[in-house]
Formats: sequence, structure tokens, C-alpha cells
Amino acid sequence: MRAGFGKFNLTPRVGVELYGFGPFLNRKAIGVRDILEARAGAFEAGGHTVLIITCDLCTLQPKTADEIRRIIRSKHPELKPEDIMISTSHTHSTPATMFVNTGWGVTDQPWFLSLPYKIAEAGCQALKQMTEIKVSQAKVPCRHIGLNRVRDVDHPPIEDVLKDDWEPAKPELTDTECRVIRFDDAGTGKLLGFMAYFGCHPVVCSESSRYIHGDYAGLAMHDLMREYPGSVGMFLQGAEGDVNSGCVHKGEQESLLALDVFAGRFANAVRNGLREAKPVEIKSILSVSKIFPFKTKQVFTAEKLAELRKTYEEKVFTPDANDEDYQVRMAAVYLRGIDVIEKTLTMKEEDRCVHAEVQVIRMGPLEFLGAPFEIMQAIKNDIHANASVEFPMLMSLVNGTFGYAPDNDSLQGSVNGPGDSARYEVTRAPLIAGRLPYSDTHNELVRYMKEMEQVLDAQAK
Repeated sequence: MRAGFGKFNLTPRVGVELYGFGPFLNRKAIGVRDILEARAGAFEAGGHTVLIITCDLCTLQPKTADEIRRIIRSKHPELKPEDIMISTSHTHSTPATMFVNTGWGVTDQPWFLSLPYKIAEAGCQALKQMTEIKVSQAKVPCRHIGLNRVRDVDHPPIEDVLKDDWEPAKPELTDTECRVIRFDDAGTGKLLGFMAYFGCHPVVCSESSRYIHGDYAGLAMHDLMREYPGSVGMFLQGAEGDVNSGCVHKGEQESLLALDVFAGRFANAVRNGLREAKPVEIKSILSVSKIFPFKTKQVFTAEKLAELRKTYEEKVFTPDANDEDYQVRMAAVYLRGIDVIEKTLTMKEEDRCVHAEVQVIRMGPLEFLGAPFEIMQAIKNDIHANASVEFPMLMSLVNGTFGYAPDNDSLQGSVNGPGDSARYEVTRAPLIAGRLPYSDTHNELVRYMKEMEQVLDAQAK
């Protein structure tokens, strides 16, 4: 097997507005805590080459991912779109790359317009560095990073989570292990690249933090890359849709302290994996992707939207409106979402589906399954339990994003009681984006991933 690795700096200038955490925060960067990068690995076996790119970014638009693929394929026409997988870590300490979530950060156009070319360059570098390698992998404990924000107590006291033995009350509802894959030069034995697969929101730094960085995952990868000079570390974001880091929504100084602690914990887990990794034989590489429909439900009827519009207009259409008030700012966001959804209601039911790409890359017993959603843990558990290979890895935020993919319990509102269907991930986030809520993402993703695996099973015969 051959592989090559590349990286390219994505760090914007200081002063750009940072993305996430809430509406119209005016959270402008005052410094760089750690650089942002695109880091890529190119892999070839059995005459088939694929490229996996990871980015220290919150999200990408699907059309941005398409543009990155186009740039790469203009230089490497032998690659097909399904041979190129692009993912983001979901750090909230980076500029906005989306235009659908009004108020969540203003996109910096000079930085954004060149972004696809920068990300593509990391992939092109990897393709130029191909050499014979040996592959090994391990799955190691990683229990002190995340908690299930839907079914557990979110943002516990900072003094608790900074204790060495802290872990959430319900660790079984999070990732408690990290899969680590290492790629060594077949001749010299030098570590050329490594991957760390784990699912948790990189939100150790909060809405009050104003520094650019890749959060715990980005810092951990850079720490390890310094320990292994010349190597490229790739973070593969897993099912983070309902998992937050143990520290979130704290003050800036508390967040920066916790950032070093959580990055150190994650780096230690990956370090253990690099030590414990056992050889894996890869004789062939396969890839497939397909656009699938994801059904939505008409939670927001015309009558309901009119009722909501009246409620939110009363908050902002008044001389007493105070834009320091969170509820006033959220009302402005929801009004924009209502405008978009009203247009959606005029469409035929089949046209209200969200059409999103599902992609699978199989490298021997290793399998990278990706979809453009923030996927919840229960969905990952079902997909992994039914996987065709020994080492499946379901990745969130692959080739763009279409919001959260809630699990069945969340969609049915049965997590914390009958009124729970109004929770952020299920209803509020779609309203913010101007999109109807999903109706069956759990079962659809399980079914679509199995269909893609069956295609690869047939190709392997």
C-alpha cells in the first residue's frame, strides 16, 4: 500500500468574526491561539487511489466541498468525486463558512473565497508524496472528554471537569474510546501520518472566547505532530451531534485553561493508540457515494408560522427592543427562518426532502462512512453494529452539512418527556436554518449506509 500526506495553513487574519454559540455575538478574533489547517492523506492499494481531507473548521457548505473536489480533479482527473472525502472538526473558534444560519458569524469574504484552493492544496500535496507504507491501528480508552448534552447534565462546574478523574454521569451515551490509525514509512519506519477518530463537539472554548484555534482536537493533533516531526495528524469527527465537551459555556480565561487540559487528555489517548497500534493488512481500496433523500415533517404549518411570526415581531418591532437582549437577537434570527420556511411550504411534499450525499471509503478492514450531518451517538451505534467490516468509523460533517441528524428518541420527543420535541437539535436548529425538521434521519442513515456497504461488498467479490 502507498500513502502520502499534506497540510496547508487556513488561519485567517486577526479581527475576523468567529462562528457559533449564538446570534449576533460580534465575537471578533483578538489573537491566534493555534493555527487552523487542512490536513490530508492520499491512499492507494489495488490500483485505486482515494483522498481524505480533514479541516480545522466548524462546517463547510456542500457546494464548497464540491468546489474543492473540482479543483483537485482539475489537477488529478484520475480521481472521481467519490474518491475524495472532505470533513471538518466542528471547532467553534474559526470564521463562518455558512450563509444559512443568520447571525452566527459574518463570513469574511477575502478569506472564504480562497478557502477551497487552500484546502485543495493540502490534498494535492498528499497526492505528490505517495510512498510505500505500513498501516496499524488501535482502539484505546478516552473517557474524560465528552458528555451527552441531551441525556446528561450539560456544562458541569469547571472545578469538577478539570479533575483528572472526571467523567460524565452517563459515559455510555458518549464515545469512551478513540480509534487511532498510524501510517509508517515501509523503509525507514518513520511515522508519516496518523488518524484519530472520536466523536465530541470541540466547544471547550466558549461564546466569550475570542481566539482562533482548532479547539481540543486541533491542539492535540499539533502537539503530537511536534512530537513526531514531519508527520501529519488527522482528526476524524465522529457522532458529535448530542455530545459536548465537559467544559463549555464558561468564561474566556476558564475556557483557555480547560482547552489545554482537554487537549492534553485527548493527545494522551492518541499517544497511547500510536504505541499500541497493531498491523493491518490493506490489499484493496474501494469508494462509493450517492445522493439520498432525507424526509422532513411539516411541524411548521402556515398557521403555526403566522403565530410564531407574531410572537417574534412583538419582540423586535418596538422602540423598546434592546439588541443586548438574547431573546431579541434570537427573534431576529427566527424571523428570517420563518421567511424561508414559508416558501418551502409552497413546494410539493417530495420536493421538501433534503438531498444529501452519503459516502463510504473502505481500506481493507478500515471503513470511513460519512454524511453531511451532526450525527447522534445512537445512530452511530446502530450503523457500527451492522457494519460489513471489522473497523467502521461513522463520521459527521462530511462533504458539507445539512444540520443535525437526530436519533429516533429525539425525533419522537421521548428523551425527557412529551414536550421534548421542541429541543434545540430537533426543532429550533431547523428554524434557525430556515429548514423543515427531519422526520426519519436515524433509520434513513442506517439504511443508506448499509446500501452503500452492499455496493462495496459486491465490488469486492
